[in-house]
Amino acid sequence: MIDLYYWPTPNGHKITMFLEETGLAYKIHPVNIGAGDQFKPEFLAFSPNNRMPAMIDRAPADGGAPVKIFESGAILIYLAEKTGKFMPSDLRKRFDVIQWLMWQMGGLGPMAGQNHHFNVYAPEKLPYAIDRYINETNRLYGVLNKRLADREYVAGDYSIADMAAYPWIVPYERQGQKLEDFPHLKRWFETIRAKPATVRAYELGPRVNSNVGKTFTGEQKKVLFGQTAAVVKG
Repeated sequence: MIDLYYWPTPNGHKITMFLEETGLAYKIHPVNIGAGDQFKPEFLAFSPNNRMPAMIDRAPADGGAPVKIFESGAILIYLAEKTGKFMPSDLRKRFDVIQWLMWQMGGLGPMAGQNHHFNVYAPEKLPYAIDRYINETNRLYGVLNKRLADREYVAGDYSIADMAAYPWIVPYERQGQKLEDFPHLKRWFETIRAKPATVRAYELGPRVNSNVGKTFTGEQKKVLFGQTAAVVKG
């Protein structure tokens, strides 16, 4: 059984997409990030960066003690290795997937996240910051569109690289982007959106958070964006 500590955000959706694709048994433990659940000591014990998703595999392949993992990219790699799915065994193909997973983790996710922050959540509209992150998001969309010009998925076959990138494209309108400007990306996006496992994964969101899709309140913003080292002292 997989214990998944989850909230319906792009990083949370990555993991439910994988789990729904593979049929692994899992149980969701909601981590209400607006209420500060990510700072509870019992969560920090295995997710020290006070971020979700995090996971505990209580039935690891080696039959040993439960495996505890934080960081969505690490979780995807672990699950791919556990199941033997969505990660090639061939050396070159494997690292093709891994490098595009790292591209999402180090580029698309952080840049789109800052795009969301300055466009939607920042108390002051700063044109330089807004333009900076809209433009960088646009550049990254262009990188992905070019990559997809001659292949169905990011690394050939459907893989954890696609599952990592897709949720960060879902809010493209909020990011100030138009999919029509990126025809190969748009084709890829619509293909993944139509997958039954993707549909099931996204249906979990409103069940866990009835306010999914709504902006955070003032108090929730204080919880999310007022963090210093003090919140992880123990």
